Amino acid sequence: MKILFTCGGTAGHVNPAVALARIFQQKHPGCRVLFVGAEGGMENKLVPKEGYPIRCVTITNFHRSLAPADLAHNLGTLVNMGRSRRQAKAILDEFQPDLVVGTGGYASFPVVNEAAHRHIPTAVHESNAVPGLTTRALARVVDRVMVGFEDSRGRYDDPSKVVVTGTPVRGGFFRYTRREARAKLGFEDERPLLLSYWGSLGAETMNQKMLDFIAKECYEGAPWRHIHGSGRDFPWMQEELLRRGLRLGDNGVEVREYIYDMSLVMAAADLVLCRAGASTISEVTALAKPAILVPSPNVTANHQEKNARVLSSQGAAVLLRESDCVGDTLYEQANLLLRERDRREAMSRALSAMAVPDAGEKIYQTLMELMGP
Repeated sequence: MKILFTCGGTAGHVNPAVALARIFQQKHPGCRVLFVGAEGGMENKLVPKEGYPIRCVTITNFHRSLAPADLAHNLGTLVNMGRSRRQAKAILDEFQPDLVVGTGGYASFPVVNEAAHRHIPTAVHESNAVPGLTTRALARVVDRVMVGFEDSRGRYDDPSKVVVTGTPVRGGFFRYTRREARAKLGFEDERPLLLSYWGSLGAETMNQKMLDFIAKECYEGAPWRHIHGSGRDFPWMQEELLRRGLRLGDNGVEVREYIYDMSLVMAAADLVLCRAGASTISEVTALAKPAILVPSPNVTANHQEKNARVLSSQGAAVLLRESDCVGDTLYEQANLLLRERDRREAMSRALSAMAVPDAGEKIYQTLMELMGP
């Protein structure tokens, strides 16, 4: 059995494909897997770290602006579409896959499109609540469209192709109960844990706001524990916190550059402050962790806010726009939720109702059906 996964652009597109590749190789030890991404994309670092080979196609996105620089970029994209089509044909000729699966990003288009025209079984998985341009285009030619939420089904022209599978989350996230995770982290009191992070690299605007947030919780005697992942902003955040005379750690408030043990920390968390990208939404939903979602305003088609609205409309999360995080607004929202256990429990129940706990298995079964006996 040979399976080709194509994805790129964000970890939210790559992680589900990696999780699926692991499932196929566990169930079919001789299974061969190949990834295809875009030249220069972050998938070229992420995928090899997971132990999988990756090939590249020359593909770029379209800019929606009519500015001269963007028009020139779009002309280049048209040229690259021809190149990527030829590259996709060559990759398919060489690898001869039994199944081709796209999990998002414009790198998916040429390979999945060519495979569909060759009548190779094809599928796409969309982690975001609202399909992107690539998924909408491929939905017309693939055999199956797999989505994370029931609310997403009606956004496709042919709902009969759509299967609500959820989005697979790495198995490590289910390793610990809250109590076990707190014990492993060495917590000896019963203060709730707040987890905050703004994507793997951080977000300068939100990290600026977190300085005042952290200062306020320290001045108020650290009423809860707090682990914040600052990403690339760690050096200046650490310097500014020291300048303000805030020495963290002993009071249960930590600022880390990266949260390498995210599965452990999230298992222990009582409330999460985060963006609303596909991976983050999937993890929060799968673990039923109450969250305040502050979508990034700098993403295509505002899809993070659309993701957040799916959860907030069900009472499963609080949605705050970045522009609304002024003064102590974010702090007050967190303070309120951390003091209202009943409300957090209600949010957890709403998240559990939306989750597909066996998403990986459901996707596996859906793809096996495509390949037939």
